[in-house]
Amino acid sequence: MNAQEFKRRRRRLMQMMDNDSVAILPTAPVRIRNRDAEYPFRPDSDFYYLTGFPEPEAVAVLVPGREHGEYILFCRENDPEMETWNGTRAGQEGAVDQYFADDSFPIDDIDDILPGLLENKERVFYTMGTLPDFDQRLIGWVNRLRKQSRAGIHTPGEFVALDHFVHDMRLYKSSAEIKAMRQAAKISSKAHIRAMQACKPGMMEYQLEADLLHTFMYGGARSPAYSSIVGSGANGCILHYIENTAKMKDGDLVLIDAGAEYDCYAADISRTFPVNGQYSRCQRALYEIVLQAQYAAIEQVKPGNHWNDPHEAAVKVITQGLKDLGILKGSIKNLLKNESYKPYYMHRTGHWLGMDVHDVGDYKVETEWRVLEPGMVLTVEPGLYIAGGHKGVAKKWWDIGIRIEDDVLVTKDGCEVLTADVPKEPDEIETLMAS
Repeated sequence: MNAQEFKRRRRRLMQMMDNDSVAILPTAPVRIRNRDAEYPFRPDSDFYYLTGFPEPEAVAVLVPGREHGEYILFCRENDPEMETWNGTRAGQEGAVDQYFADDSFPIDDIDDILPGLLENKERVFYTMGTLPDFDQRLIGWVNRLRKQSRAGIHTPGEFVALDHFVHDMRLYKSSAEIKAMRQAAKISSKAHIRAMQACKPGMMEYQLEADLLHTFMYGGARSPAYSSIVGSGANGCILHYIENTAKMKDGDLVLIDAGAEYDCYAADISRTFPVNGQYSRCQRALYEIVLQAQYAAIEQVKPGNHWNDPHEAAVKVITQGLKDLGILKGSIKNLLKNESYKPYYMHRTGHWLGMDVHDVGDYKVETEWRVLEPGMVLTVEPGLYIAGGHKGVAKKWWDIGIRIEDDVLVTKDGCEVLTADVPKEPDEIETLMAS
């Protein structure tokens, strides 16, 4: 993402503000994994979306109409000793020269400087509740100004939810964002193909996860977009299974839900395939239902349709398929009305995708489902999960968990499946695994 992209975003946000307001965005804090070991740092998505600044301990401030520059970045100072231990820092000079802030101050001086930026402003654009400690600091700065009201200092009287504005911006992907997401999808697709080729009975689930992570990093994605799911057998029926510690058995399916993060943009792919390379008759029968449900859902991803159309299409196919197999009984009309599919398909058919794997953006506008528009990216991921011991279901269907998920971009005249490189037709998967 180039500097002009971030500048364009800041300009657009400030156009929605006015000259008597200020926006404040802190980045995410460093998180401790255990003792003095830290998790790898990843910037807050809203902060990074507007700044492109990758370091911790930073706060961006936007002040429309400010004479000395509208974009101010508080960040760490250069410190040769600390940089020897933990790596280089941009410092104030780098914040301006490399990240195109109009002005930059040391983060340690924020208590002295930021209250002055709030003086005589009517409203503060800020996201409350994400960082409670910073919430309290901001409230403290405002209260400090209130105590100076007799000196003629005006205190902001209104807090505006900044995330409402930024998240609506993030819902519509620019060409630069789509390029990054295509690359994330490309890397992730190669990882899923490698996992299919490597899989065999007796392997551990985490060994397939290792193949995924290797391909992510080798392809240029420094980390996964989320904790990878590699669930074989009964574990495939656990929606958010991430232990990945079981031995994969001959005759079982393995469900992989994994995606790479590239330049802070996520891919999210699910595939389900046989550990031994051959679907059984029952596995294939359920798999075909999910596959046809996904095809039907993807057909509904186009401008003018609403968010729920793909889900409704998938539910109809799944309900009919389960009825045809005798797992559900009754009229289709009543089965749909009573949501009889829910014991076997308990989640929705997709979510927004972008900088976060479950990305931001409202799914409803007031009480109506959001209309799909070009530039939106969503997942399409129907599934079936029949856990062992399910009453009223024949044993032959037990412990089969299936999910098929692709990343889909809404285009001007339909949609583009960004993750189409990964095989999902059962014959194609068997051929790939045999090779």
